[in-house]
Amino acid sequence: MPPASRKPSASTVSWDAVEPAPVVLVTGTEGLLAERAVERVVARARENDPEVEVSRIEGPGYEPGLLRSAASPSLFGESSLVVLADLHTATDAAFADVLDYVTRPDPDVVLVLVHGGGNRGKKVLDAVRASGAVVVVCDPVKKDTDKLAFAGNELKAARRRAEPEALRALVEACGADLRELTSACRQLVADTSGVISSEVVARYYGGRVEASGFRVADAAVEGKPGEAVALLRHALATGTDPVPVVAALAARLRILAKVAAARGRGIGAAELGMAPWQFDRARRELGGWRPESLAAAIAAVAQADAEVKGAGRDPVFAVERAVLRVAEAAARR
Repeated sequence: MPPASRKPSASTVSWDAVEPAPVVLVTGTEGLLAERAVERVVARARENDPEVEVSRIEGPGYEPGLLRSAASPSLFGESSLVVLADLHTATDAAFADVLDYVTRPDPDVVLVLVHGGGNRGKKVLDAVRASGAVVVVCDPVKKDTDKLAFAGNELKAARRRAEPEALRALVEACGADLRELTSACRQLVADTSGVISSEVVARYYGGRVEASGFRVADAAVEGKPGEAVALLRHALATGTDPVPVVAALAARLRILAKVAAARGRGIGAAELGMAPWQFDRARRELGGWRPESLAAAIAAVAQADAEVKGAGRDPVFAVERAVLRVAEAAARR
């Protein structure tokens, strides 16, 4: 008996490695990365064929037959690339046409489907994946290490680099939004020269860095209660919510705990999922921390985390108490 035929399976690639294919699905809520993925596919297609005809269809206003019409061979023989945008808010006609198209895609056409996340159109997305489409997942970048890597690559693309602490300060000031972080990198590239230092970042974004939860956490972990509380009150006064401050405290202590647990086991920064400068700083800081002090600090932050998320009546009091307890634990080291 002949072997059973296998259905094609989707391949997943990153936004910065995607290449043109008969069907490319770009999905996820991080709009900047989705835009970058589409731009890369278009640029690669134009490298392959400078005369490629690029057309864009908006999902919300889609009318029956638009997809096949856009993907039809040109009278002059040019190759075609079709971007169907906002599929997550598209009309039912768009879903029907995509379902039909992916069963027999034109091998000479590149179709890029852009879905901004959510459950609407799940049946269509499943069919697209099952057809063997290339899939680019553009989820929000949440980890600080990933944001640092993103900012570093933005500067590298512009043939610039920043000191590790400068890069960290930039991410702390602008890293909540990738578009804002990208804009900040471009501004620094345009307005400065040479290696970007901490002083340069402080000059452009100093007020925002000072108001960040990471500055509060740094002061607390270094055993400086007065400075930590002053920074906390400034952060709260400038609109910072208590929740990210507690998250920053937890992140700093989590790094210390992970590095402490790895001591003597030959485990480095890469294995722990952190940047080398984070690993090195944690090793230096751990020199004065006692295990019981670190445990007490972690317990204080865990209590504050519950209270700022609804278990307590006064989130501001909860975070200030946690900051003081961490700083006091650090001071007793």
